[in-house]
Amino acid sequence: MTEIIESLAQLNGRYDAAFVDLWGCVHNGVAAYPAAVAALQAFRAQGGKVVLVTNAPRHRAAVGVHLQQLGVPEDAYDIIATSGDSARYALFTGAVGEKVYFIGQPHDQAFFDPLHIVTDPTPITQVPLTEAEGIVCTGPFDPMVDPDVNRPDFLYAKTKGLKLLCANPDIVVDRGETREWCAGALAELYTDMGGESLYFGKPHPPIYDLARRRLAEVGGKPDSEIICIGDGIGTDVAGAMGEGLDALLITGGLAAQETGTAMTPEAQPDPALLSSYVDAHQSAPRYAIGFLR
Repeated sequence: MTEIIESLAQLNGRYDAAFVDLWGCVHNGVAAYPAAVAALQAFRAQGGKVVLVTNAPRHRAAVGVHLQQLGVPEDAYDIIATSGDSARYALFTGAVGEKVYFIGQPHDQAFFDPLHIVTDPTPITQVPLTEAEGIVCTGPFDPMVDPDVNRPDFLYAKTKGLKLLCANPDIVVDRGETREWCAGALAELYTDMGGESLYFGKPHPPIYDLARRRLAEVGGKPDSEIICIGDGIGTDVAGAMGEGLDALLITGGLAAQETGTAMTPEAQPDPALLSSYVDAHQSAPRYAIGFLR
């Protein structure tokens, strides 16, 4: 049974490190949650390590700049692991070929920046779909448009046997009060149509391998007790369970309506609704809280 806790401080002494989601947990895409920032600062003050583990399809430096713009200070975390970095490694080691069709927005072109940890990177060229050997998807062309608009292109790509590299497995994200589609929705559609999608963010293993390497970079122990924190039951919680790690579900994010969590900093989930929600998803987060605090 999922235990509803009042604050992250209740877990002091139980965990050496935290793998923490960003969107819906530390910020809402518009501004940082002050209570979440304070909770992470306090966790670090007690000796814990904080690795921000995000499905952002960008490299960690770009995410760090964005966090500063949102009001998340550098003393709230130790290091960042992104889905983008994990997926870029696959891209530059030839996972989807040399000529790729790009699905995403102009600001995500940094995904194609050189990755220096690859000693002999595959040369990548962006081409029209008709010339492509594979697809790279960092998100929809327009995050407000239903992913179904991609069906004609995906039917053609499936027929050609193209693999789709998904840089962000999230299905949706809430930017303030506006819900947007993410790359995961397109990859899910492509898979449902019979195509092959390659995933590198939560809940899939590559990003957890990266997160552990990043934890080691900041002095984390190989046998660290780790708590995974996030609002995605199909990403953050599922990923934690797949890795054999405990999870703290933030119910005031994507699952606010389903769990009866009011949009106030002190809110908590309704216990009965929370139980129904996790049962419906065949999930078992060890802990839950309305908002990280």
